[in-house]
Amino acid sequence: MIFDRKNLTNNQLIEFYKKLLWPRMVEEKMLILLRQGRIGKWFSGIGQEAISIGSTLAMNSDEYILPMHRNLGVFTTRDIPLSRLMGQWQGKASGFTKGRDRSFHFGTQEYKIIGMISHLGPQLALADGIALADILSGRNKATLVFTGEGATSEGDFHEALNIAAVWNLPVIFLIENNGYGLSTPVSEQYRTKYLMEKAVGYGMQGYRIDGNNLLEVYHTINDIATAMRTRPRPALVECMTFRMRGHEEASGTKYVPQHLFDFWKEKDPISNFEKYLIEEHVLRPEWIPQMRSEFSTLIETEIEKVFSEPDIIPNIETEVADMYKPYNIPTFQPSSITTTTKRYIDAISDGLRQSMRKHDNLVIMGQDIAEYGGAFKITLGFVEEFGKARVRNTPICESGVVGAAMGLALNGYKAVMEMQFADFVTSGFNQVVNNLAKTYYRWEQPVDVVIRMPTGAGTGAGPFHSQSNEAWFTKTPGLKVVYPAFPDDAKGLLMAAIDDPNPVMYFEHKYLYRSNSGEVPEGDYYVEIGKAKVIQEGAAASIITYGLGVHWAMEYAEKHPDLSIEIIDLRSLQPWDKEAVEQSAKKTGRVLILHEDTLTSGFGGEIAAHLAEHCFKHLDAPIMRCASLDTAIPMNKALEDQFLAKARLEEMMEKLLNY
Repeated sequence: MIFDRKNLTNNQLIEFYKKLLWPRMVEEKMLILLRQGRIGKWFSGIGQEAISIGSTLAMNSDEYILPMHRNLGVFTTRDIPLSRLMGQWQGKASGFTKGRDRSFHFGTQEYKIIGMISHLGPQLALADGIALADILSGRNKATLVFTGEGATSEGDFHEALNIAAVWNLPVIFLIENNGYGLSTPVSEQYRTKYLMEKAVGYGMQGYRIDGNNLLEVYHTINDIATAMRTRPRPALVECMTFRMRGHEEASGTKYVPQHLFDFWKEKDPISNFEKYLIEEHVLRPEWIPQMRSEFSTLIETEIEKVFSEPDIIPNIETEVADMYKPYNIPTFQPSSITTTTKRYIDAISDGLRQSMRKHDNLVIMGQDIAEYGGAFKITLGFVEEFGKARVRNTPICESGVVGAAMGLALNGYKAVMEMQFADFVTSGFNQVVNNLAKTYYRWEQPVDVVIRMPTGAGTGAGPFHSQSNEAWFTKTPGLKVVYPAFPDDAKGLLMAAIDDPNPVMYFEHKYLYRSNSGEVPEGDYYVEIGKAKVIQEGAAASIITYGLGVHWAMEYAEKHPDLSIEIIDLRSLQPWDKEAVEQSAKKTGRVLILHEDTLTSGFGGEIAAHLAEHCFKHLDAPIMRCASLDTAIPMNKALEDQFLAKARLEEMMEKLLNY
């Protein structure tokens, strides 16, 4: 192994050695504790430390790093106290996630580290968003994100690299190629000779280096980062190394040929660097035992301190309250009491434009949303007013764009993403339900992202452009879900969603875009998320509904003026207004829950269960649900009409009223 110190001083080299030795000794202690049964799990980075330490030393302290679960050296090189890390690993209150997540599945703005989730690839796109925020703010920074050779097979890898290349983002994508993804060797992961060859496909520079050579890692990353701070563009770096222990300790290493261990043992990053420093007369051999002794004493002290900490006492109220960042809707009134008649689609556009004017740090992104104005022309003219930096066309890669939106939020921005059709969210589902939804609960980091979801049937668009998929998200804690039925609510809920620091799924019905109009307040206007609206009062029965279902209910009531029907528009589905629904149920004694989604596992089932549990003695008839058929949505107009809940509304109301 050949080391090139270049312009590094003796003191710097000794400091590098200490940074390299410290996590190795911590790991050696963890393995002892694991055998003693004092800790439950460990992902070892032994043999790979030079990558974490060298690359972290090359980055500025105020630049973000997004590591993986073998990158202990990133955390220690950023000088996070071992006691805090140990508190995290042991699930103590002193840990970054307060016992809510494991290992390195956390972030910390204090140390500019954003940890991974178990799905491996999603953090790559977060790095894109973080780097974009730096570009938009005029900050000359680079972002470093880690992945393994196995995760390069994931779509998230390709989406993130493509976005970074298209947008010229200063992101260093670092692959730790350690030979195995759990037990799967590289020969079963990819067919290129080297992973760095993938860089050319994305129009970026690729590098392949010795990941066990601390100085080679440091100088390579330092040179790349220095260059991209002044001329932003991404780079792909493949660091060749080897995993000397199992995927995690319980999995063992029996599937690895012994000759590989023998070969890579000779390339150990610590022993080789230590030998080099001694030969260069930078490090005296007699200093090493003293360093190890000091580190060993500190490790014992820090670890035992955490073991003596009390265990967490579970508290339901605390857990539930910490799922969302507390938020109060703005208290000021609209700047003008003037209202203007607007179509539903224009009210959405108005709310988005008003928010862009109010929040200088708001970025909107999506397919075709810039000059073209979006598939439904909601953002037409936005580029002329706000510029392409804030109104961004994206490649067709939903997961990557959701991740980039989250990265923006992590680095001080607000983001609105247009999911061109709500159906397409499946391609970004993991980012939504596992990254956006869980981040605040895990480490108290708000994720200020709104995803606009053009949804619903009625236009003959068929199975892939007409689904009502709101129930996928109402059962995911950490997300808020809103679904306006009228233009004023469309504007007010959108502005409230953008102002809210929590992730919000904003469902907007395509059929209502140009078919529904109403009076909409000018200027800033907010509708509180979680509050239902009584559309009309009644005494005979209640229809609880939302979205297009509100208009079906109104048509029914208008057709039957002799019936006293109360109509409740939920407007928000997570949280939903339990108090308003209970009051209506107690008042009329008969409840029909109406929605466009399919019957089985639709959100109406949740409402029905709640009312059965809390209002049973006030009911004069069984709670009934009127929903769409449990089939995919057909394209043919007659078949679509038959599918939709509206086709059964008369029958279900008659059944309810005559019970």
